[in-house]
Amino acid sequence: MLSVCATPIGNLEDVTLRVLRELTEADLVLCEDTRRTRILLDRHGIAARTLSYHEHNEAARTAELLPRLLAGERVALVSDAGLPGINDPGARLIAAALEAGVPVTVLPGASAVETALVASGYAGEQYRFLGYLPRGAAALASIWQELARWRHPAVAFESPKRLPARRLASLGRSNVQSAVASKGSPPRKRWTRPSSIPVVPSRGMPAARSSYPSPLKSRGLRPTFR
Repeated sequence: MLSVCATPIGNLEDVTLRVLRELTEADLVLCEDTRRTRILLDRHGIAARTLSYHEHNEAARTAELLPRLLAGERVALVSDAGLPGINDPGARLIAAALEAGVPVTVLPGASAVETALVASGYAGEQYRFLGYLPRGAAALASIWQELARWRHPAVAFESPKRLPARRLASLGRSNVQSAVASKGSPPRKRWTRPSSIPVVPSRGMPAARSSYPSPLKSRGLRPTFR
């Protein structure tokens, strides 16, 4: 059986009892970074056998682990933070397990996307998740053009090095309603609402108000905190 387990996005106590039980009882815990996962395991007194499973070895590990799953091993899959398969390794193994008839269960938990969205104050009936924003100007411009027709919040991951407001304004989207979430649930501190940041127009560009709010979660400060 393969159990896909959500892990905390900042505070190590933000993990469900089901996930803790599964990590304790699993024959093997697959980790995006074994050192990060060991911090969580040690915090909750879990002595689990771990194995790395990340974007650089995902294909090889999937081929290696599928026979073990078919043989009946109980495997738990975790990422550094949040739910595997959502902008984190895991989708390949999950798909292979399902195709091979291996039972797959998902243990939900903390979500960086939904935490940022709710705390931004922009949450509503619909939203769009963009994943990591592309680095190329043309690809990014295409996203903003498409979002111009979207009347609901959009959530994206971005690096703080590329986050300055001028990056958005340079694409012709000034005065965008936006919020930045760097820590979804930091230890010993309740994070309630990200700071609103006005998007400053580029030099010589007239200001215009867009119709979509865009809560942004910083990739470089994603909630896998030390």
